[in-house]
Amino acid sequence: MYDVIIIGGGPAGLTAGLYASRLGAKTLLLEKLTPGGQITLSSEIENYPGVCDVKSGLELMMCWPAQAQKFGCEIKSEEAVKIQKENSHFIVKTPKNEYKSKTLIIATGSTPKKAGFEGEIEYTGKGVSYCAVCDGFFYKDKIVAVIGGGDTALEEALYLSKIAKKVYLIHRRDKFRAAPVTQKKIFETENIEIIFNATVKKVFGNQFVEGIILNLNGEEKELKVDGVFVFVGMKVNNELVKDLVELNEWGEVKVNLKMETSQKGLYAAGDIREDSVKQVVAAAGDGATAAINALKYIEKEEL
Repeated sequence: MYDVIIIGGGPAGLTAGLYASRLGAKTLLLEKLTPGGQITLSSEIENYPGVCDVKSGLELMMCWPAQAQKFGCEIKSEEAVKIQKENSHFIVKTPKNEYKSKTLIIATGSTPKKAGFEGEIEYTGKGVSYCAVCDGFFYKDKIVAVIGGGDTALEEALYLSKIAKKVYLIHRRDKFRAAPVTQKKIFETENIEIIFNATVKKVFGNQFVEGIILNLNGEEKELKVDGVFVFVGMKVNNELVKDLVELNEWGEVKVNLKMETSQKGLYAAGDIREDSVKQVVAAAGDGATAAINALKYIEKEEL
């Protein structure tokens, strides 16, 4: 019987593991892939407080698992495939094992949807990005393309327009789905060029992105760009808990300020929870908050 089981090994999950184990809880963290999370795909991180040297996402996350393990957090490379609530305890099943816990922290995050163009995977972190706030600064006075037509795509294009020299906003339809006020700002921004009825066929370059090839009205068009930002939606990784907790209309887990969900003893941290700002430092804060309150819950309920 564990005090805390954490599912997800990104910044939120690893911080929860660090705090829970350091406070004396018997803690297990399950991560189906290598611990570190999505941030390991970012080529440069320079806005994490206290880390003054520019690091890649992989470098930033490198010591986090060891730091959690130092205080006794067990980290196992297993995929959680089912969660059950049994009386006051949780049962987490993996393909090989079954674990029991007094509390559970879900930190499985969300995954950016891929646009599906040739080279998208290969150039991720090398010019293809899914986060303007994370990577926008590195395109100061450069040319970038934004793919998408919803609120997020247009908001991120506006954000990038203040950094980049030029922003191509590429949408597969002939009109945007974003709020009218956001569209108005887009149309009024001089360094944003809108390309409707177009899809990206291919991204090309050497070590980093140098350009894209569009399918535009049945013809191919080449654009020289330094970066490509994809905003075609997010997939919330809520499959394990969607029948256990209350979700909002986007599938994000509803929480209060303690990271408590509607299910007693179950907490959500990081990108999976509603209103997440999807930044490493915020996810880490969520993880610490969830762990501390999970242990308070155990003490209060005398589990």
